[in-house]
Amino acid sequence: MANPVEQFQIEPLVPLHVGGVNISFTNSALLMVISISLTMAFLTLSVRSRALVPGRWQSMAEVFYEFVANMVRDNVGSEGRKFFPFIFTLFMFLLFGDLLGLVPYSFTYTSHIIVNFGLALTVFVGVTIIGFMRHGTHYLRMFFPHGAPILTAPILIPIELISYMSRPFSLSIRLFANMTVGHIMLKVIGGFVIALGVLGILPFAFLSAITVLEFGIAILQAYVFTILCCIYLNDAIHMH
Repeated sequence: MANPVEQFQIEPLVPLHVGGVNISFTNSALLMVISISLTMAFLTLSVRSRALVPGRWQSMAEVFYEFVANMVRDNVGSEGRKFFPFIFTLFMFLLFGDLLGLVPYSFTYTSHIIVNFGLALTVFVGVTIIGFMRHGTHYLRMFFPHGAPILTAPILIPIELISYMSRPFSLSIRLFANMTVGHIMLKVIGGFVIALGVLGILPFAFLSAITVLEFGIAILQAYVFTILCCIYLNDAIHMH
């Protein structure tokens, strides 16, 4: 049975070293390029006709647009509209990455914590900058809730600070864990199907059910990552 962890191994496709630094073009980078290309092609071709009565593809593109727009509106408010392009791009990048990873012999770049952490850190730094630009030093009130007794400051401030600083870690680890565990399960069960031959009908049925579930998890995890980013953005704009 093949090692179920091998599917997460990053392989250099175009080896390249500059000044002793490895900047090779890898299978992970290739899937990112494919994901971005497919997203651009899907959105561009879907809305090219701009029909009054949308067709199937245009309707699907509009569903994605409205879904993210409502997410931003409900969680950030009208002031979040200026950040919609970034939120929409983030959601589509995660969604296509999760779904492409389910294609056989593909690669799931969202199963690597460094990729997720890079996205989460970008959100964290951006949200923090927005908070200080909007509220100045008053943004530090995030770490001491309004109305709390001053005597609780030695307890509340460290708790709030740790909670705030852990945001990029929780965002990245959540997505990494769900993608990794799901793909390992698929690989292990798929190995049983091949090893058992004709007797693998039962694990094959289970594998089919898990695959459908993984599609749902792929969409859900892109949604969870994005909506948490909206919540953090709302905190930066309106504070809590």
